[in-house]
Amino acid sequence: MSITNLLNIKYPIIQGAMAQIAKAPLVAAVSNAGGLGIIASGGMTADMLREEIKKTKALTDKPFGVNLMLMMTNIAELTEVIIEEKVGIVTTGAGTPKTFMPIWKEAGIIVIPVVPSVMIAKRMEKMGADAVIAEGTEAGGHVGETTTMALLPQIVDAVTIPVIGAGGIADGRGIVAALALGAKGVQIGTRFLATDECPVHPDFKAAVIKASDRDTMVTGRKAGAPVRSIKNKMIKEYIRLEEENADRDTLEELTLGSLRKAVQEGDTDNGSVMAGQIAGLITEIKPCKDVIEEMMTDAKNVIAGLEL
Repeated sequence: MSITNLLNIKYPIIQGAMAQIAKAPLVAAVSNAGGLGIIASGGMTADMLREEIKKTKALTDKPFGVNLMLMMTNIAELTEVIIEEKVGIVTTGAGTPKTFMPIWKEAGIIVIPVVPSVMIAKRMEKMGADAVIAEGTEAGGHVGETTTMALLPQIVDAVTIPVIGAGGIADGRGIVAALALGAKGVQIGTRFLATDECPVHPDFKAAVIKASDRDTMVTGRKAGAPVRSIKNKMIKEYIRLEEENADRDTLEELTLGSLRKAVQEGDTDNGSVMAGQIAGLITEIKPCKDVIEEMMTDAKNVIAGLEL
């Protein structure tokens, strides 16, 4: 089954669930443009999620989903809200969905876990996932170790359910590349940071546009939680502390509230500007509709111009 049929969307494009960013204005704009918007529930209470779902419903009559970070302690409450509000699609990360999979499936919810490895992809298929998102280390935010180019075809070969490519995709060329590797669609995060509807501070958007191909890096490997962000004062200090073998508490103290600083306050020196390596390809801020339509037009042109 195609991703567009499975999710009832026009284009095979899913918007990545970026914490504190993927809220109603962005989610609805992506869904209205023919993609699938995803609410990032990380850090939300049940009431906050319910409010965000209602706001999204007020802005679109198209399908949208909710991302659940399974390490959160209130997943049961968030699941209740999703079922009560009749959200039809859930993406998952940071943990196993085993406990909640039967509940979601009974409610008729389409479940799509984000996976960083073949082993986990196989595990998710056995649990009943409808599709998986194979996310490479090029992506922004929390990442695995394998590149999209290497990871995606291996997962495609390992499972029978549809695979969605993610990490390092920001235009039509990236979409075609993912499809050529066997993906049925793509998940895109960083490109949607630089859109009119994205509710981040203007200085955050400016940092993404300014970034070059070498301006992101991964920190947190020693702590077991690798994160890709744009290099800044905070990142350099984090690296210094890591090299000095600082304890986990010291590292957590440095990063506490850092995403909020960047997203809400626009402090791109001391905040966490999570973005993928593809940021260097992004040069301007546009409406989500223009971004998606240009991607699809470019993808068709790339396919038409391919030569062997």
